[in-house]
Amino acid sequence: MLSLPRKKILCIIGTRPEAIKMAPLILALKEQEWVEVRVLATAQHRDMLDQTLTDFSIVPDFDLNIMQPNQSLSTLTGRLLLEIDKVLLTEKPDAVLAQGDTTTVLTASLACFYAGIPFGHVEAGLRTGDINSPFPEEANRVMTGLLAHWHFAPTSSAAENLFAERTPTNKVFITGNTVIDALHYTAAREIPLSVPLDLSKRMILVTAHRRENFGQPFVDICTAIKTLAVNNSNVEVLFPVHPNPNIRDVAYKLLGDVANLHLVNPLGYKEFVMAMKLAYFIISDSGGVQEEAPALGKPVLVLRESSERPEAISAGCSRLVGTNIKVIVREAEKLLNNPDEYKKMAIGVSPYGDGKASSRIIGVLREHFC
Repeated sequence: MLSLPRKKILCIIGTRPEAIKMAPLILALKEQEWVEVRVLATAQHRDMLDQTLTDFSIVPDFDLNIMQPNQSLSTLTGRLLLEIDKVLLTEKPDAVLAQGDTTTVLTASLACFYAGIPFGHVEAGLRTGDINSPFPEEANRVMTGLLAHWHFAPTSSAAENLFAERTPTNKVFITGNTVIDALHYTAAREIPLSVPLDLSKRMILVTAHRRENFGQPFVDICTAIKTLAVNNSNVEVLFPVHPNPNIRDVAYKLLGDVANLHLVNPLGYKEFVMAMKLAYFIISDSGGVQEEAPALGKPVLVLRESSERPEAISAGCSRLVGTNIKVIVREAEKLLNNPDEYKKMAIGVSPYGDGKASSRIIGVLREHFC
């Protein structure tokens, strides 16, 4: 009896967070006999993407190397759409998967729609309800939601967002978030930090990179972090600085002279997970950190006015602080100085999944194709 040809699934990734969240799915797909996996890297984040792919031993089959200095969103979108379309025409995949809310994801879904190829949206249904916040991510995921064939929602509330937009119920699948798959894979290993920290002191981990915080909001974030470090010499602050000049140049200008504040290059994913494990708490505008840190029992102060990840906030392990200097310092020092407040947030819950999201997504695809 002749075996049926394998189905070709193209996985598209552009940024470091996408690589982290797609890696466990890509690795699990490669174990399936009925699947031929192809990986396309747009390199919307070049160095940080490469670092993460190396961490998971994933080598792209295609690399668009799309980024250029000071590239506008319009230029990036146009170039991505054309280049992804070329790969779709030559490869003719049976399905395409991409994760999240970047320009890579939006253009991938649009190119698939034009080509008549089913598109699976990993981490579907996240919404703030404000099309301009975060910018442009909220618009990207709303438009992707209109074009996707499969919606892999990480939580029930994400699924409810899709149902409210009249997405067919048979196209929505609650899978959990693949970032917890990646976290479980990585957190079991002890990776030494390359940063010389005094770990006898409590460590605060800081990350910031979102476009809506460029300019004065990021200046205020830096001012708050500096105030926190100067006022609390008994803590260590670790800040892996995003390479975008809007972040890097400002951070080094404003924060480079504080003894207990360590500005370092972006950490690889394995080392970053270790930094989260060692942190007393985290200050961040990252969506991924909001998902990962609760599972590690680490409180997160979120440098945003709203979040499309309300589950951790509802559980009490994350708190919105925006970019107001006084609010950031007040809430951080509350965690440092009030053990009861700290215990309320350091509760160790995982509202975003159980580490089996990849297998659930593969189950949906197998049922469709096999």
